Amino acid sequence: MSTDDSDSSFIAAALPAFISEAQEQIEALEQLLLKLEDRPDDRELLDALFRCAHTVKGSAGIFGLDDVVAFTHHVETLLDQLREGKVTLSPALSTLLLQCNDQIRALVEAAQSPQDADPGAAQQRERLVAQLRAACPATAPAATADAAAPADAGMAMPIGAGRWQMSVRFGTETFRNGMDPLAILNYLRGLGTITSLVCDAAAVPALDRVDAETCHLGFDLSLDTDASREQIEAAFSFVREDCTLHLVPPGAAPQAAVPDTPVAAAQAAAVPSALTVAREPLPAAGPSTPAKPREGTAASPAADDTRYIRVQADRLDAVINMLGELVIASAGASLLARQTRQGSLIEANQQIGALVEEIRNGTLQLRMVPVGETFARFRRVVRDTASELGKDVVLDIVGGETELDKSVVERIADPLMHLVRNSLDHGLETSAQREAAGKPAQGRLTLSACHESGSILIRIVDDGRGIDRDKVLQRAWERGLVEPGTVPPDDDILRLIFEPGFSTAEKVTNLSGRGVGMDVVRRNIEALRGTVSLSSNPGQGSQVEIRLPLTLAIIDGFLVGVGPSKFIFPLDTVVEVIESRTTVTALDARGRSVVELRGRTLPVVDLRPLYALDSPPPERSSVVVIRYGHSSFGVLVDQLLGQHQTVIKPLSRMFRSLRGISGSSILGNGEVALIFDVNALGGLAASTTPAHARSLGVTQ
Repeated sequence: MSTDDSDSSFIAAALPAFISEAQEQIEALEQLLLKLEDRPDDRELLDALFRCAHTVKGSAGIFGLDDVVAFTHHVETLLDQLREGKVTLSPALSTLLLQCNDQIRALVEAAQSPQDADPGAAQQRERLVAQLRAACPATAPAATADAAAPADAGMAMPIGAGRWQMSVRFGTETFRNGMDPLAILNYLRGLGTITSLVCDAAAVPALDRVDAETCHLGFDLSLDTDASREQIEAAFSFVREDCTLHLVPPGAAPQAAVPDTPVAAAQAAAVPSALTVAREPLPAAGPSTPAKPREGTAASPAADDTRYIRVQADRLDAVINMLGELVIASAGASLLARQTRQGSLIEANQQIGALVEEIRNGTLQLRMVPVGETFARFRRVVRDTASELGKDVVLDIVGGETELDKSVVERIADPLMHLVRNSLDHGLETSAQREAAGKPAQGRLTLSACHESGSILIRIVDDGRGIDRDKVLQRAWERGLVEPGTVPPDDDILRLIFEPGFSTAEKVTNLSGRGVGMDVVRRNIEALRGTVSLSSNPGQGSQVEIRLPLTLAIIDGFLVGVGPSKFIFPLDTVVEVIESRTTVTALDARGRSVVELRGRTLPVVDLRPLYALDSPPPERSSVVVIRYGHSSFGVLVDQLLGQHQTVIKPLSRMFRSLRGISGSSILGNGEVALIFDVNALGGLAASTTPAHARSLGVTQ
């Protein structure tokens, strides 16, 4: 294989990693720009912005993505002007930078799939470049005027235009700190033209003493560029502590003394102006000379507790699937061990089971990510949508550190997007409307998340006008969803919003009205074994609550039996167990089955009529008390079979409409147990209408 083929193969293999890291940097750019709108003079935010753009540009240069490098260079120039205080951030400039960030994202995605590139993207990019140049007029015109000055005017060539001489010696820890000197050289190529380059091989030890993780590189080079000193130095911003850098600007007078190293002499002869390098001595290379670690870093990679490693998601999913099979096999082995009644075998299986549980918990933690990363994406949505609607809205994020399975986070983003946009469009009023109603001119939208009863609770709350129940009911009469003249309870009226195609919007806009597509939101959430509910106070605002399981893979369960059938409750939802010598519960005035618990009535669900189980009831049964949101309910069962590691398996298409059941699991003896959806059961227990109970299979 030729060198070119080898390089192409390497770039093709490494490109997905670049795409992933670039997307993270682009997302960080967007969040920093949104924060900068509130703190336009924050130097740390400005520096962080510049570093993100610098990283994307430098990394793109390695892969030869010239479009990304060229466009990001213009963005970087404007960010540098902002850092230096030469340009002031305005709402229009912030919008321009956000649009440029979108363009960088599109360029990176196009690098992944060149065949899908937008033909009109080049024209849009040119328009943005023109706006960027107009936003920082202090760059190009000055350089042009200086370049046009006659040579005999007695003026030295201005700094920032001409040939720069530079000498750089990288420290021994450069590779270990994740830096690549060649990437920096590629970045310098994006600033101009490297006219000469000499590598200093004097510091490279003998072949038998070379450590592949130790850097011994040094370069002397000439760079023709119109970039400023700050822009050139920025190329080395990530390695400043790991290198010695000396720059000689264009037009500088030659120094009397030139270092007597061969590389320096060759370089001085190769360029018109002498190179002045007053280097600090580098430590001698070799295994006997330990490298001094940077301040604040560990002495060796093994001691660094903050390192990360990227793993492809499909590989992690495969490990978790195999772990599920291991849990099932472990349960089967434990059952066989108990049947043999051999103490040593039972003890060995218990130890294996404990280890499997630890492995399970540790592996599932690998897929847990803070939900705040998803919430943060909506800052841009709120900003742009509110601006389009002429509204003043602030977004509050609460509980962003709450962790959720990555697969759940990815699938909840679209429903959240729809709910947020609906709140902005039809929930929140304009500033004039809010002031007329005696409210603050600025509306408030809150995204919050917290753990509750073994699940995650996400709330979308706005302080807008609320939902007009009369208007919803009138539209339901018109569409035949409710018999004309019938007035259901308020909660049932609000649930009508989740009916397919339901809308109270007077006119069609590019933003959905509250209710348009809400049936899709509900289906997507229920597909994740979650529930969605809506509450509203007219004139005060609305609240959407989404309850989701923490993971879709493996949970701790509580196994129960009803006749020959087995069922599993998520263990976190089980509060206690009430033992009873009778199988009949009382009926309250509302027609619900109830049992008395410490002076209060507890609604109870009987599984036999619910799922038409034909087995006769036992002489003695138990009631499992389940926590449902802020309330509780009971479930009547025959047997209590204890805690059980539960591998969640999806239901077949035939059983997906079965209410109250969210999945299934395989027990150690090969039986199938159904996993309860406690939210659906809680709704059944709280139901006051016999018709609702009969629709779920309950007989009175």
